Parts: sequence; structure tokens; C-alpha cells
Amino acid sequence: MDWSTPESDDLFRTILSLKNEAELKRFFRDLLTEKEILEFSNRWQAARMLNDKVPYTQIVKETGLSSTTVARIAKWLKGDGGGYRIALFRLEHPHTPPRLG
Repeated sequence: MDWSTPESDDLFRTILSLKNEAELKRFFRDLLTEKEILEFSNRWQAARMLNDKVPYTQIVKETGLSSTTVARIAKWLKGDGGGYRIALFRLEHPHTPPRLG
């Protein structure tokens, strides 16, 4: 399945157009269910925990994610130029462009 479509590109441009955390929260609350927001939040938490070398078993216990989901997040986190890696870099170095690839 190709998830990169004109519609998804429009969604990403819309997200980038929002100006602050309050606007993002309002938009995501309208766009997603509470369960989806929590799921995405848990995935992001797992990525941060993996980056901090927290064991899979602890991540599964604390986030409620399946071990398969944690393994998938770990795979994407280790990939060159992936979204998790870019986001983690931005948090640690907000004014430095990430090196991709």
C-alpha cells in the first residue's frame, strides 16, 4: 500500500501550518480518537525509551504495546534517516539540521 498520496501530503502540509502546541492538540483531537492519540503517544514513548536503551520487556510493561510493535519501532529507529531518529535529534538539538542517510 502506498501511503504517500496527494491526500496524505495535504495532511502533512496542514500539520506543518499549525503554529503551536495548543493548535496541534486541538487539531489532533478533532482528527483522531482519544484511543488513537494514546496509541501514538505510547509509540513515541517507546521510541524514546528504546533510544535510552530501556529493555523491551520494560517498554511493553510501561506502554502496553505489544512486543511486535516495540520491535517494529526499534527497526524504524535504527534505520537511516527515519522519522523517529529525526524527531529525537530535533528534541536534543533544536537548532541543528539532522544528517540524513
